[in-house]
Amino acid sequence: MKKGLKIALAAVALILLIVVMKFFADKNSKAAVEYKTEQPFKASIATKTVATGKVNPEEEIELKPQISGIVSEILVEEGDVVKKGDLIAKIRVVPNAQNLASSQSRVRSAKLSFDNSKVLYERNKDLFEQGVISKQDFENSELAYNQARQTLTQSQTDYQIIKKGSAAGMGSEANTNIIAQISGTILEIPVREGNQVIESNNFNAGTTIATIADMSKMIFEGKVDEAEVGKLKEGREIMVKLGAIEEKEFPAKLIFVAPKGQEESGAVQFTIKADVNIKDGTYVRAGYSANAEIELEKKDSVFAIKESLLQFNRITEKPFVEVEKEDQKFEKVDVKLGISDGINVEILEGLKEGDKVKVWNKASKDNEEKED
Repeated sequence: MKKGLKIALAAVALILLIVVMKFFADKNSKAAVEYKTEQPFKASIATKTVATGKVNPEEEIELKPQISGIVSEILVEEGDVVKKGDLIAKIRVVPNAQNLASSQSRVRSAKLSFDNSKVLYERNKDLFEQGVISKQDFENSELAYNQARQTLTQSQTDYQIIKKGSAAGMGSEANTNIIAQISGTILEIPVREGNQVIESNNFNAGTTIATIADMSKMIFEGKVDEAEVGKLKEGREIMVKLGAIEEKEFPAKLIFVAPKGQEESGAVQFTIKADVNIKDGTYVRAGYSANAEIELEKKDSVFAIKESLLQFNRITEKPFVEVEKEDQKFEKVDVKLGISDGINVEILEGLKEGDKVKVWNKASKDNEEKED
């Protein structure tokens, strides 16, 4: 019984040994992996960056009143196109009661002084013609009369300005009428009829009645990283894409690169501005989000390879490629790189024309089928 068991175990062991040996024999009998190769070539390579931002009118102004009061009438709507000098709104003055009472008092006092001076002047005039008083006395009374008349006129003008916001014959429209200072489109009217507004002065910016912009002249305003701003120069041509207008690109020219950056989320960003050439028939609204594609550097007909052929030393992180020296025998070669566009990379040193570079991450189709 024991002898039969031993024979059975020996047979099982022999079968397992044969299976293992056949497995390794089959594996070793497979053909070695045959790697593809590619040769360096001439190419034009450009490095680009994308700046995010928005487009806004180049010329945009806010209309503010020159006197405080109530908006009595608004003659335009948002989106209307106006010309320079068009009437936008009217302001009705609500005078301060105390200032108005004080002004009335000054007018009455000036009137009393004027009446008194007039009586003295007319009496002295008759006396001077009769030779009773000297010429100097007459001239003094005449001067006092003229001064009293001027004071009365000024006090009456002040009263009209306090009461109505302007005086007759002194350009009343400049104070109570809001006039368009440029030709353009009404972007925003933040007030409504009946709203109280504050005049613009040295201590207060004043209430904005309307915002006007010339929509035919648009600029792109965006930000670029500090690592790229050093390669930008004013006058460079860029391309702007608007998020709201698909499949269209607008040429633009860089007109401003900020001399000082601002830190945002741990990175220093620099503001750039560019004049955008809006094509005829394209309506662009203020505030559209946009991306600007900026070419930082470009080289034509440079010696290059595909960037996917590069390998990097895990310790030194220096780039290298594997060059075929004999049939399917490769040798590591260190390379010096130039500019890259993410697909092709310039080779400055390490390779020459005709070198066969190993496609290290791909096997041939035949070998893949064999391995399957």
